[in-house]
Amino acid sequence: MCLEGQALVNRDNLKGIANALKRAKRARISFEPSGKSLDGMSLIIDTELIRYKWVSVNGDYPDYGKLIPTSFNCFASFDTVEAIKAVNSLKAIADKPKDYPIDLTIGDGKIVMANPDDKGQAELVADTDGQGKVRIDGQYLATVLKACGGMVEFKLTNAYSPTLSSVNGYQVVVMPMLTPDANEQAKKDREAKAEPTEPVAEPEVTEPVANKPKRNRNRKKEAVIT
Repeated sequence: MCLEGQALVNRDNLKGIANALKRAKRARISFEPSGKSLDGMSLIIDTELIRYKWVSVNGDYPDYGKLIPTSFNCFASFDTVEAIKAVNSLKAIADKPKDYPIDLTIGDGKIVMANPDDKGQAELVADTDGQGKVRIDGQYLATVLKACGGMVEFKLTNAYSPTLSSVNGYQVVVMPMLTPDANEQAKKDREAKAEPTEPVAEPEVTEPVANKPKRNRNRKKEAVIT
């Protein structure tokens, strides 16, 4: 009995079958009960040469959609090839090649990638909308640029919120590195949201009072002659 479903497989587990799939004329992917637990399922890949099986259990993957930002204040579109060259040049002058933060400044039709210690910087031509600055781990940034390739869309909300890189529907979220400026900005934003708004007193509306005309009580006295 074959069942329908979805499976999340570690990419390292797929490296071993790449060559086998290249040699195979056809492949069949299916699910079947694993028999090792009540809710266990197995992912099966069959070829005419070999059969692969991954045993797993059913479950709900975390709702990662909540981590993807949806509102932004700054946008940039640029070439990942040139960006990777810039990242590599900054890595070469970093004190720690495995731990090198990079400051990204976006605006005025360019992206400036700089070493936080002012040891060097590189400028990239980009299609930008808005202005912003953020610090990202250099290794993470290089990994994202290589994964995206081509022209990438980089979106930024502020210096302390997740960044979003996307290309052809492929999205990558990277958390920024917090700096004193980012912490100060986050503090100001929290204080601005926490400030209570003072109620505005509405002017009291008084009903108009009709002024009644006063009666003339001074009657004219006439003399009576008898």
